[in-house]
Amino acid sequence: MRRFVGVLLACVLLAGCGGGSEDSKIAFHSDRDGADEIFVMNADGTGVTQLTDNDGRDRFPAWSPNGKKIAFHSDRDGDEEIFVMNADGTGVTQLTDNDGRDGFPAWSPNGKQIAFQSLRDGDNDVEVFVMNADGTGVTQLTDNYDYDVSPAWSPNGKKIAFHSDRDGDLEIFVMNADGTGVTQLTDNYDWDWHPAWSPNGKQIAFMGNRDGDSEVLVMNADGTGVTQLTDNDDGDWHPAWSPNGMKIAFESDRDGNNEIFVMNLDGGHVVSLGQQGIPSSWGG
Repeated sequence: MRRFVGVLLACVLLAGCGGGSEDSKIAFHSDRDGADEIFVMNADGTGVTQLTDNDGRDRFPAWSPNGKKIAFHSDRDGDEEIFVMNADGTGVTQLTDNDGRDGFPAWSPNGKQIAFQSLRDGDNDVEVFVMNADGTGVTQLTDNYDYDVSPAWSPNGKKIAFHSDRDGDLEIFVMNADGTGVTQLTDNYDWDWHPAWSPNGKQIAFMGNRDGDSEVLVMNADGTGVTQLTDNDDGDWHPAWSPNGMKIAFESDRDGNNEIFVMNLDGGHVVSLGQQGIPSSWGG
């Protein structure tokens, strides 16, 4: 349950624009200075730059598709809201403002909308919403008495994946971008959560608590062909695809310090980037 709460409150995005990975940037949040702040670094872990600095918790950094903006989640105004800023940390603008908790922003591929999770309808459950990139036109996509969280747009903008406990445990679901056609992709007695689409839209990586701890898995976009990529006695979380689809970044506490690692698509050649943080998308 500790990691479930964590995913509702925390995430990292590695993003930008373009198709390579050598010159890509990683945006992530870290509490290395005592409070959660947003940082960026090169894809090899060098060149770390802090973008936010305040007494609140700044989390869930998400690059816009053109790499010029970063949306994120912050409680700097007393509750959790969605904010956006320029990629250099300037021009912070608050997009949502309500008494509920808004988090986990995810840009549509065309950059015109942002999906997010929110606890705002008064029945103590979290739903998926979508709004225009300027914060207008908020529309609720899911509506049930369970948790629908961690929205992720498909690369063609037609689908949104998310995880939900609507069947009694956490599973991965997908729906049309207007909230219709909800389909369950995973079905087991453990937790499957935090979906991340591959750049070509053919696969979805996710976290699965299937062997007593959290591991990174991947499946086809229709839920078939589930393959476990990591296997160790520590937790591996928050998979994030490289822009060219050749690598996956993830968070792990295998060295005792919840750092960002990168691996090949078969789970091999795992490399630590030497930075504490949590990933979920990547660009350059």
